[in-house]
Amino acid sequence: MTTTTISSLEILDVYEEALRRAEAGENAELVLRSPHGSERVIDAASWCRARIPGDSGLLRRCSGPTLDIGCGPGRLINALNRWGCPALGVDISATAVRIARARGATVLRRDVFGQLPGHGRWRHLLLADGNIGIGGDPVTLLRRCRELLGSDGRLHAELSAAGTRSWAGAASIRAAGDPAVATFRWAEVAPEDLADLAELSALRVTETWKEAGRWFATLTPA
Repeated sequence: MTTTTISSLEILDVYEEALRRAEAGENAELVLRSPHGSERVIDAASWCRARIPGDSGLLRRCSGPTLDIGCGPGRLINALNRWGCPALGVDISATAVRIARARGATVLRRDVFGQLPGHGRWRHLLLADGNIGIGGDPVTLLRRCRELLGSDGRLHAELSAAGTRSWAGAASIRAAGDPAVATFRWAEVAPEDLADLAELSALRVTETWKEAGRWFATLTPA
């Protein structure tokens, strides 16, 4: 697939349309294409569920005030709140924020690189559902997370599967069955490559785990 002979979309348009389709119970699959040409399917409808397999271990590790970066429709925020854990989500999408708030989640429409409450005091940060790729530069994102964390805080990040190829750069995404694409900067990080990125970000990896076919890691300030 090339992007020169078909229409171009904004990434936020694709993301929000997928959320609206998921909300309506329609097919919300997206196809993410890496700079190297590999493709994988993402089901945006899963973000709108109450829980997806693999969430439990992630949630159990949040024992205090938690910031969910790129929270989407707020499923993790809702789960934490039900467990009595104070949690706040941030997302750049007005549609995601609307859906999350309608479900009872406390969410702000903010960019992670903008002004956020609790700077330097968060006990836990979440980068779930591949959000370690936000911005297409994992080191920059991890350094921002380090700024947001308290001195004893923990960052819990979802990773690509072990043995896969890490990458960062220009990616594209489209709705399944739709040739129109949005190009944007994104990244994927495999567990084997995380330690080096963490070291460059004043963080260190303290734990990795796998649950329901998903890979995760916890990082703390170095």
